[in-house]
Amino acid sequence: MYRITKFNKFLSIRLFSSKTASQANFPGAVGSNFTTTLKFLYNQPAIDTYSVLDNDGNLTVKESDPKLSKESLLKMYKNMITLNTMDLILYEAQRQGRISFYMTSYGEEATHMGSAEALNIDDVIFGQYREAGVLLHRGFTIDQFMNQCYSNELDLGKGRQMPVHYGTQLPQAAGAAYALKRQKKNACVVCYFGEGAASEGDFHAALNIASTTDSPVIYFCRNNGYAISTPAKEQYRGDGIASRGVGYGMHTIRVDGNDILAVYNATKEAKRIAVSENRPILIEAMTYRVGHHSTSDDSTAYRSKQEIADWQKVDSPITRFRKYLEKLRYWSEEEEKSFKKEIKKKVMTSFAEAEKRVKPAVKEMWEDVYGDGLPPILKEQKKELDRLMKKYPDVYNQDGYAK
Repeated sequence: MYRITKFNKFLSIRLFSSKTASQANFPGAVGSNFTTTLKFLYNQPAIDTYSVLDNDGNLTVKESDPKLSKESLLKMYKNMITLNTMDLILYEAQRQGRISFYMTSYGEEATHMGSAEALNIDDVIFGQYREAGVLLHRGFTIDQFMNQCYSNELDLGKGRQMPVHYGTQLPQAAGAAYALKRQKKNACVVCYFGEGAASEGDFHAALNIASTTDSPVIYFCRNNGYAISTPAKEQYRGDGIASRGVGYGMHTIRVDGNDILAVYNATKEAKRIAVSENRPILIEAMTYRVGHHSTSDDSTAYRSKQEIADWQKVDSPITRFRKYLEKLRYWSEEEEKSFKKEIKKKVMTSFAEAEKRVKPAVKEMWEDVYGDGLPPILKEQKKELDRLMKKYPDVYNQDGYAK
């Protein structure tokens, strides 16, 4: 029954359930069943991991086959190989001191191409750093990758960011998705992040914002087992990252991140729900980071070389997908050798061209940041730098920089 009680000038309506009621419909937890058992929840059964292909490239259930065209399947596979080739060359370039930093994507290629193939160009991507393949699949050219890593005059970021860093912000992704919703766009936002980022406060704020505003955003977590140098078992308790999506009232799925078709199916359905129902989604893609976290890391300090070798041998996303294509007679050993030779030559040519280009002009430091012009303090700094560069041209040598 309802009882109306007056507190000062405010009326409060309290719901008192009878002894025979089965559910407690409190404002903060609608649909909770009453129980007479005193029991604390500690751990629920682990969330299932959705998969389509086994390790030999066979469909586990024929109905799960997305029936993608040969053209789409080969584009996905070739981009996986291209990403691998680019990673190898740029990693070695950093070791030779030719670029300052790099991060490879070995072992996580299926999360890139599988998700990117399920999206279209109107969907907004918030990429982190180990999502270069997503950009590649959406049309970012090899030349653009090379220019970004060299921070040269053609770098779209104008030398303001570390190599292979494209930037991601989880709360901002929720805001961007809310804007798409308000504009009634037939598109969603996809925000990529690692499981380590889920330990940051921004992660929780982002999911709560997206959930309470019913915004069309897909939060795509690459759970590769290591947050830089911290194994997952030392970073968090509970059932991975997917369990947190359920806690925030979001549609959630855990997927085999080494299975490119499973990632494709999950992302495609996630987009359908996000756009048609204006709901946020959390995808946890379970994968393994084969390479070091970055060129600043030695992963053998916190995991064994044997562990890495076992993962490469048993569960390579590229090998699994290649076996699937070979069973369809879409790919062969001859085509593999020919394409690898061709793409290596293309990457090396682009690499050499980017290395020769000059750095962005010094004036780029002051441009494109503030739409309404520089604030007074930066105007003073610019004036002082101009003065010093004119007074000491040898110290502030601009050779090698665009004018």
